[in-house]
Amino acid sequence: MAEADPRQRISAITLDERLVSRRSPEVEHERRIAIYDLLEDNCFSPEGCPPGPYRVHLAIEDTRLILNVRNEDEAQLERVALPLQPFRRLIKEYFLICESYYDAIRHAAPSKIEAIDMGRRGLHDEGAQLLAERLARKVDIDHPTARRLFTLLCVLHIRA
Repeated sequence: MAEADPRQRISAITLDERLVSRRSPEVEHERRIAIYDLLEDNCFSPEGCPPGPYRVHLAIEDTRLILNVRNEDEAQLERVALPLQPFRRLIKEYFLICESYYDAIRHAAPSKIEAIDMGRRGLHDEGAQLLAERLARKVDIDHPTARRLFTLLCVLHIRA
């Protein structure tokens, strides 16, 4: 991403809550942090759209991640759909390592917690990079924004 235009950012983000099951406290904590951090600092520039800031609604429809991009007046600007198939393995592995991490926090030695967390961060980075690659030519984002959006993608996968 070139030098960031302060208008090219997400000012509000919502998740499709229609199919959400009850989230664990750990997942709910991750969701809140991802949204807070995303709104505090992000770079988001949809191709062909007027300058932002943007209001984004994330949803999963069928087998696609949907990013509905609106302006501050809620006028629809863009609807980006990404197939989820390329993310399935990563999300599954990320869920498994997160479960291990949360369990380790309660029962394991600090060295084991640190080792699991390194693996967790590595998978998270891999997911963020894949998301940024899949969004290329549709939406330009930086790595921290991609990381936070990947967290929210994972949260959307938790269903009843």
